[in-house]
Amino acid sequence: MPINNSYNEDTIVEAIATALDNFYTNLIKKVDSLSVKAVMKRKNPYLFRAKAMNGAAQIIDAILAAFVSSSEETIFGNVFFEPIATAAAQGQKALAEGVDIMVERDNTIYAIAVKSGTSVFNADSRKKQEQNFMAASKLAQQAKKRFVPIVGYGYGKKKTSNRGLPKFYMELAGKDFWTELTGDEEFYIKLIRFMDKLPEKYVEEFDASYQKAANRLVREFTQEFCFEDGSIDWEKLVKLNSGN
Repeated sequence: MPINNSYNEDTIVEAIATALDNFYTNLIKKVDSLSVKAVMKRKNPYLFRAKAMNGAAQIIDAILAAFVSSSEETIFGNVFFEPIATAAAQGQKALAEGVDIMVERDNTIYAIAVKSGTSVFNADSRKKQEQNFMAASKLAQQAKKRFVPIVGYGYGKKKTSNRGLPKFYMELAGKDFWTELTGDEEFYIKLIRFMDKLPEKYVEEFDASYQKAANRLVREFTQEFCFEDGSIDWEKLVKLNSGN
């Protein structure tokens, strides 16, 4: 029995539009605030030297692309799946720690923790998630309701493992998760269709921000870490990164 079997497509599209706006707003803000010194403190200067990367533009292209790739995964995971899952399940923002969505149907309370991909847990974070579900279950007990905890992954596949102790919560990924929320086995495919042309409206603004950041960082790198002849002052770069 799905949690909800009558989702509204317009509501889903609206949630997607809001999520995309939040995604690009946050990503552009991070790109606009980048500084060379802050980035180079976190990067491996020995690797750049080992790869014979002797041009400021070459180094900046590499670090900017890596930064955007890392940032967009994190930001997207934080802003995209939870609001759409909330709309799909017609749930409410949960008040319990470690639980994103609460849905009450008849005599059952569903507590849903929404994750992006399936590789988010280590041993400590998984234990913490279990503790959060246990705490949330007390709310259901007080209301004399059946309690169903779910960890839902927005994409990917999750195989059932027979190793270790059985979990008291469900783990559902990709198609299985969205089907559980909506009763629609095609929802995970419809989700990509619902995006339609919405992402295109942000491309120009993001590209402009990216190019400005690239130009700005090349200028800063040249000023900070290049000799008068344009060659890189590797020792100064290493001192910033690893010196006292």
